[in-house]
Amino acid sequence: MNARTLRQTVHGPAGAIECAVDVPAGPNVGTAVICHPHPVHGGTMENKVVQTLARTFVQLGWQSVRFNFRGVGASQGQWDEGVGEVDDCLAVIDAWRKAASPLLLAGFSFGGYVAAEATHRLGDHAKPGRLVLIGPSTEKQSVPTVPADTVVIHGENDDVVPLASTLGWARPQSLPVIVFPGVGHFFHGQLSLLKSVVLAQLQTHSKPN
Repeated sequence: MNARTLRQTVHGPAGAIECAVDVPAGPNVGTAVICHPHPVHGGTMENKVVQTLARTFVQLGWQSVRFNFRGVGASQGQWDEGVGEVDDCLAVIDAWRKAASPLLLAGFSFGGYVAAEATHRLGDHAKPGRLVLIGPSTEKQSVPTVPADTVVIHGENDDVVPLASTLGWARPQSLPVIVFPGVGHFFHGQLSLLKSVVLAQLQTHSKPN
């Protein structure tokens, strides 16, 4: 993301996991782990939406950790149909989160599914204080129920994950979805707006882990 981004690997269930870590200039609020889009379709931790989320969280004082799923970049292993990728996420959380420190978990597209599933699998004592899902993959993956304060943002004209699919997933949970009018899946030309909306949501509704 910038010259000060720390590149490091941590041990995962399929081997080394490549991570990119950015730290805030001031006090560290906690750790924000961000999951990238579908590996088979070119998703990596360098995705622009993922990088935008990382910058947003750093601005809010979070240590931001992006990582490549197994088989992507320098991460070892191979695509595991979304099962092992959740294990990768949990391994990154274990490696970077300090004991009892706040955790923020986020994901874009397929990464949104992984972040939601990882939240579901974490014990109550270890669940993230906040969850942020951008264009979550609600059509092709079975995304679990998420906490009531989850931030969900979706583009009106998303041609990868139809808005109707995410609304259908959110409706039984009475979960609000922030819709960006006229915007597609990758938020082209709207990354600054995405950052400002996520900032506003987390600043307004912030709570300790």
